[in-house]
Amino acid sequence: SGWRLNAVRPSNPRRLILALGSNIAPEQHLPQAICMLEAYGQVEAISSAWETPAYGSVAPNFINAAVAIATPFTAGEFKKLAIHNIEASLGRVRTSDKYAPRTIDIDIIVEDGEVVDAQVWELAHIAMPVSEILPDLPHPRSGKALRQVARRLARQTPIKHRPDVSLK
Repeated sequence: SGWRLNAVRPSNPRRLILALGSNIAPEQHLPQAICMLEAYGQVEAISSAWETPAYGSVAPNFINAAVAIATPFTAGEFKKLAIHNIEASLGRVRTSDKYAPRTIDIDIIVEDGEVVDAQVWELAHIAMPVSEILPDLPHPRSGKALRQVARRLARQTPIKHRPDVSLK
């Protein structure tokens, strides 16, 4: 007997929240990446754009955003199939310098309501866009809503809302 596709792929999709960032032609690469994500699931929400200085190096400012996507893939599958593919297609070059400028960087932050990247609680450039999609996400220890944590981080970090940057 052959395998049925739905035996491998559950009909109930996973909901991933992704953080996207670019500091090489971000106005071009962010919308391209978001468009390419549609091949791997249904994009349900897109945050606005946020600009921050490069973290860890002297480089052009980053534009950051967050995307909610419903996908049949697990986080591990999504990383291998979608993220690696999109980053490579958009010319992402990984070097030993993890702070090097990049055309696109995509990270999974939340999977089905569970935080899988704790940097969402520590870095404004992740917290602000993700808080637009999941404002009430509770911090695991303090219970504070992500929107409150993001506002506190934004007061401590140079971050600028960029509603002029189109992500679609």
